[in-house]
Amino acid sequence: MIASLSVILICQLIGEVIVRGLRVPVPGPVVGLALLFVVLIARDRFPGLARGPLRDNAVEGTAKGMLAHLSLLFVPAGVGVVQQLDLIAQRGLAIFVILAASVLVTLVVTVGTFLITSRLMRRGRGAS
Repeated sequence: MIASLSVILICQLIGEVIVRGLRVPVPGPVVGLALLFVVLIARDRFPGLARGPLRDNAVEGTAKGMLAHLSLLFVPAGVGVVQQLDLIAQRGLAIFVILAASVLVTLVVTVGTFLITSRLMRRGRGAS
């Protein structure tokens, strides 16, 4: 499990280095995740790469174990909220309005993206 976790973290580190080195406006962990995806696809296509932590779906097992305990990562955020209750009491309405507006904007953008994508896919199917 430690070796598999190391593979995941090394991919994240490489993603951070790429993002910072090339000044790409994408989070480093996203690039690292894409790199991990490429590594796992390459492992499945080329059996010679299935060695060490890449053998026997060890990385997948480690990732599933991490996902099973993902809720633990929200504990520090919850503690931070509790520590700032006085600030929340002062500015609670403004925080609520901003959160509600951001949810609405996210929903509208998501629906717009879906509609545009579905139209483009229909056009692509019609052309072939």
